[in-house]
Amino acid sequence: MSSQSTPSSTTNPVIVVTGGGRGIGAQLCRNLTEAGNSVVVADILREGEETAAQLRASGHEAIYQQTDVTSEESTQQLAEVCEHAFGKVDALVNNAALYQALGNKRPFTEISVNEWDRVMRVNVQGPWLVAKAIFPIMERRGYGRIVNIASSTVHTGAPGFPHYVASKGAVMALTRSLAREVGARGITVNAVAPGLVHNEASATLNGESYFPAAARQRAIPRSMDPQDLFGAIQFLTSSASAFVTGQTLVVDGGAVFS
Repeated sequence: MSSQSTPSSTTNPVIVVTGGGRGIGAQLCRNLTEAGNSVVVADILREGEETAAQLRASGHEAIYQQTDVTSEESTQQLAEVCEHAFGKVDALVNNAALYQALGNKRPFTEISVNEWDRVMRVNVQGPWLVAKAIFPIMERRGYGRIVNIASSTVHTGAPGFPHYVASKGAVMALTRSLAREVGARGITVNAVAPGLVHNEASATLNGESYFPAAARQRAIPRSMDPQDLFGAIQFLTSSASAFVTGQTLVVDGGAVFS
């Protein structure tokens, strides 16, 4: 839970990052605070508490809120903590998703209904519920940036985990629908679709030998680091992207063009 007892007087932009406790999410939290933002690390894992503590130890403003993105009650609690701690939310990065937990890739015929439904709950229902909870805070100020993390697998049709690919396609569709609905309120909604990131999660699904092959398919022929996402995130969570909405920006070194 947040340790804030009174609203912060910060003038920094306040950005909520779901799934911010580890991996890509934790890297984004570090990048965002280093760029002068205050961050709410929202994660179901207690690792988020450690991430927020490390950011504070480095002189940045960060709080942790344990959040289950599939629970409306939990996402509403997240919004209440943000309101109480900062009195505003400038941007939301919907990063939480099931990916590493999918395990090895398998034929679509071997995926159970329960697995399919679980991926859809986290990866699609989650961004909807968090946006739904945070939206009133943004609406009251007439300003907000929502960035949903999709995947370039939607463009490549990557085999072996169709529930994940389908969920990220739904994230792109959700992005477009929300953008139409909230644009007149000063809120933009965009998506970023990363390519294969060279990290533990991708190694679990693909194996280390897959990364050199993926690098050779890119116009920029190297492995993708979590740091490579930050430029797109920084732009889409800032005032510089005020006239960009409903878009999906692929960040993959030029493996696919959209």
